[in-house]
Amino acid sequence: MSQNQKDHILPLKVYLLSGAALLLLTVVTVAVSFVHLGPFNLAVAMLIASFKASIVALIFMHLAYDNKLFLSIFLVSIAFVTVFIVLTMFDTLRRGDLYQESAKPIQEQSIIYQKEQSPEAPKTPVEAKSKAN
Repeated sequence: MSQNQKDHILPLKVYLLSGAALLLLTVVTVAVSFVHLGPFNLAVAMLIASFKASIVALIFMHLAYDNKLFLSIFLVSIAFVTVFIVLTMFDTLRRGDLYQESAKPIQEQSIIYQKEQSPEAPKTPVEAKSKAN
């Protein structure tokens, strides 16, 4: 161990409070999922998930007691990942407004879209070739 670092042993109370906070935030996440916030449901869920990840990193990974540079790099990374995922999800949620998709098949005359076949009609393309010869 380097001489700049001190040993730190956290009391059990800190771990229990951290675990309780994580359980509480999980309950909050589930409760928020039942509230209709429109497209902001995902943003709120990601915000809560980022906060939970920060608690895990600070307490259980001991980043709160390590070099503050490591802590700041981790928290900025979590923030960037959260922002990029939220922006991506907003894009995918609104894509239907920009691109009109048609609900009809690409090839309307395909064999899978035919209702019933007559008894003489070939069932497969191989049978169709053999009847043509």
